[in-house]
Amino acid sequence: MTLQTALTMLVAIFPASELSLSVFRRASTRTARVEDRGSLRLLWLVIAVSLCIAIALQWIPGFRLPLSSTHRRLLSLFLLSAGLVLRWAAILTLGHLFTVDVAIHSNHSLVQTGLYGLIRHPSYTGLLISFLGVGVFFGSWPSLLALVVPITFAVFNRIATEEQALLKALGAPYAAYCARTKRLLPGVV
Repeated sequence: MTLQTALTMLVAIFPASELSLSVFRRASTRTARVEDRGSLRLLWLVIAVSLCIAIALQWIPGFRLPLSSTHRRLLSLFLLSAGLVLRWAAILTLGHLFTVDVAIHSNHSLVQTGLYGLIRHPSYTGLLISFLGVGVFFGSWPSLLALVVPITFAVFNRIATEEQALLKALGAPYAAYCARTKRLLPGVV
């Protein structure tokens, strides 16, 4: 398999996995209280608009990333792979508690194992790393910025919504967990 084929496959797998999550991992209103407050719609809207802008901006001359085509593909492949592995490891760790909409389940518990022992939102870290990989794939600074900056703001909005719901539902244990862990990168943010 060539580098280009592997990268093309990953670029196709990423949105397909996100669409499948969106279809199959919604909270049931019978077993959960949805507290999404439109954050999922906003995130999808920002992703769609950012992607369209990034695609258009990749052709602006003079703003290419300072990497050879091979190095750009390798870096993109690494970032996309790492992001997807991190995201799916986080999703699998949460199991039935993972939904695409912010929801509190009737039997909700605080997960602090695996990646969640290091950071509070490894799934979003994986998502952001994946989009960084897509930005590198486009090969231009404007495309990279058009993807990463707005999507990061939308993810932080989503995190705020999620943390507010979890704090309300889980109380002091979640507050203590927040005090000892960072949101996205251990020891940083």
